[in-house]
Amino acid sequence: MTQTSTSTSRRAGGLDGFFRITERGSTVGTEVRGGLVTFFTMSYIIVLNPLIIGTVQDGTGEFLGGGDAPNLGMVAATTALVAGVLCILMGTVANFPLALAAGLGLNAVVAYSIASLDGVTWADAMGIVVLEGLIILVLVLTGFRTAVFRAVPLEIKTAISVGIGLFIAFIGLVDAGFVRIPFSQATPVELGVGGSLAGWPILVFVVGLLLAIVLMVRKVRGAILIAILTSTVLAVIIEAVAKVGPQTDETGAVVNPTGWKLNTPAIPDDLVATPDFGLLGQFSLFGSVEKIGAVAVLLLVFSILLADFFDTMGTMVAVGGEAGLLDENGNPPRTKQILVVDSVAAVAGGASGVSSNTSYIESAAGVGDGARTGLASVVTGVAFLLSTFLAPLVDMVPFEAATPALVVVGFLMVMQVSGIDWKNMEVAIPAFLTIVLMPFTYSITAGMGAGFIAFVVIKVALGKARLVHPLMWVTAGLFVAYFTLTPIRGLLGVG
Repeated sequence: MTQTSTSTSRRAGGLDGFFRITERGSTVGTEVRGGLVTFFTMSYIIVLNPLIIGTVQDGTGEFLGGGDAPNLGMVAATTALVAGVLCILMGTVANFPLALAAGLGLNAVVAYSIASLDGVTWADAMGIVVLEGLIILVLVLTGFRTAVFRAVPLEIKTAISVGIGLFIAFIGLVDAGFVRIPFSQATPVELGVGGSLAGWPILVFVVGLLLAIVLMVRKVRGAILIAILTSTVLAVIIEAVAKVGPQTDETGAVVNPTGWKLNTPAIPDDLVATPDFGLLGQFSLFGSVEKIGAVAVLLLVFSILLADFFDTMGTMVAVGGEAGLLDENGNPPRTKQILVVDSVAAVAGGASGVSSNTSYIESAAGVGDGARTGLASVVTGVAFLLSTFLAPLVDMVPFEAATPALVVVGFLMVMQVSGIDWKNMEVAIPAFLTIVLMPFTYSITAGMGAGFIAFVVIKVALGKARLVHPLMWVTAGLFVAYFTLTPIRGLLGVG
C-alpha cells in the first residue's frame, strides 16, 4: 500500500476497510462528493412523486393519505424517508454506489392504472405493489433473478449501458426544457420553444452544462457538483431579479413556456419544516382481489414486476460499468445483495404508501464524479433523510441546474459503445435495438425486451437455437407477453 493509501486509510478509520474505498481507487472525500451529486441529481423525486401519486383520486374518490384534498407534504416527507433508508441499506449491504427512490413510470402506473380503478383504494393499490415486491424478493432469494442476469450475453449488457446513457441524456434535455414536445405536434420533439432556445431557465441549463464540460475536460475534482451548485446560485439570482415564475399553474397546465420546469429557485423563508410520516403502513395486501378479481390483480402484478425486474438489471450494469466495477462477464460485485435490496425497496415503497422504490440511473451522476463504493449511497441516503426536515433547501435546486449532470454522464456511458462488435450482425442488431429503443420509448424495459427478443430470433433464424441460454428463451417469452399485455387483458375480459 502506498503512503497516500495508508494515510487515507488512517483518516477514514473503519470506513476504508468496510467500504473498500482505497481498494477501489477512491477516497472518503470523493465518495461524499459523489453521494451529494447523486442526491442533487435525483432529489427532484421528492417533489415529483407527490405531484404524480398525490394529486390523483382513487376509485373511491379519496386522495393518497385520505381526504378530499391532496396532502403533498405528507407524500414528499415519506418519499424522502423511504429513499433515505433504502440508499443507506444499499450502501451498507451491497457496498455499491446505487441510490434508490420511488420509481418514475411505476408510480404513474400505480396512480393511473391501478388506484383509479373503480372501487380500488390507495391502500389496495399499494398492496399490489407489496405483492410484486415480495415475488421479486423470492425470485432473488431462489437465485432465479441473478441467473437470468448472468445468462445475458456480454454484448447485450454493453448495449444496455449505452442505451441507458442515451436515455438519461435525453431525460436531462427534456427535463431542462432544452428539448420539448412542440405545441403544434408537427414533430415528436423540437429544440426549446418553437425551435429556439428562449428563457432564463434554459440559460441556466446551458451555463451548467458548459461549466460541467469545461471542468470535466480540465479534470477538476467535483466538476459535476460544482456545476450543480453554481447553476443553482445563478438560478436563484435570476429568479430574484427577473421574476421568471413557474412553467405551469396549479392544475399542471403550461401557462409560462419559458418558466422553471419544476422547482422555482428562491431563498426559502424557513430552512426547516416538520415532516409528516402518516402514510407509513397504509396498504392492504389482498384488498384489491375483492374489488377487481384475482386475474386482474395477477396481470397488474406481472406488468409492474417485469418492468421492475429488468430495469434494475440494466441500471446496475450501467452504473457498474461507469464505475469500472464489472467483471469480465459484465457482472457487478455482490450482484445478489444488490438485487435483494432492490427487491426489498419495492416492498418498502408499497408498505410506506409511496409506490415501488427502485434503483435510479441518476446514480451514474455520482459515479461520474468519482463515487466507487457504497459510502456514496449512504451519503445520498443521509441527504434524503435530512431533506425530510430541510425540504425548503431542496426546493431551491431547479431541474435546469441539476439536469446538466445527466447529459454529461450520458456521454460517459455512451463511450462504451466501442465494446460492441458492429460487424457481427448477430449481436449488432439486438444491441442497436436495445440502444435506440430506450430513449425512443422512454423505457429501459422496452429497449431490453426488444434486444432480448431480437437476439433469440436471429439465433433461431441462423440455426443456432441450441446456443441460446435456456433463461434467455424464458426471458424473451416473458417480454413477448409484456409487450402484448393489453391484447391479453382484452382476451381475458380484464380492463
